[in-house]
Amino acid sequence: MTSRNELKLSFSAKSENEALARVAIGAFISNLDPTMDELDDVRTVISEAVTNAIIHGYEEDPSKQVVIEAVIENNEVQISVSDTGLGIEDIDLARQPLFTSKPELERSGMGFSIMETFLDKLEVTSKPGEGTTVFMKKHIVSKTRSTARA
Repeated sequence: MTSRNELKLSFSAKSENEALARVAIGAFISNLDPTMDELDDVRTVISEAVTNAIIHGYEEDPSKQVVIEAVIENNEVQISVSDTGLGIEDIDLARQPLFTSKPELERSGMGFSIMETFLDKLEVTSKPGEGTTVFMKKHIVSKTRSTARA
């Protein structure tokens, strides 16, 4: 059983910091001994959420900050990615597969769909003109526990 651990990370809304977010969260959850699939899932959803904040929330304004907060308790990781940018007018529409507000950037519109696939829980809260928070939850089975059962 893992005791509670917390992380708060704030960084400039620059595309190159998406890699930083992936590495930081990957390292943060490593003591849960995730499988490679679990680790890839978490890193993928972080990439999607951070990219959305940078491109859609801030329209790539590096003077703004993206904030990630994560908590590990027992075998579960809870992560929020927040921005104080443009916000989302219609969250239900934004969560529809293939919807994108930036077709000129050749965005696929699959970010939220990908996140939902890889997570146990996904919540999106947003207020136009005030920003967006993406809350994610994933239970980690771990290589050690899954191998012990086999």
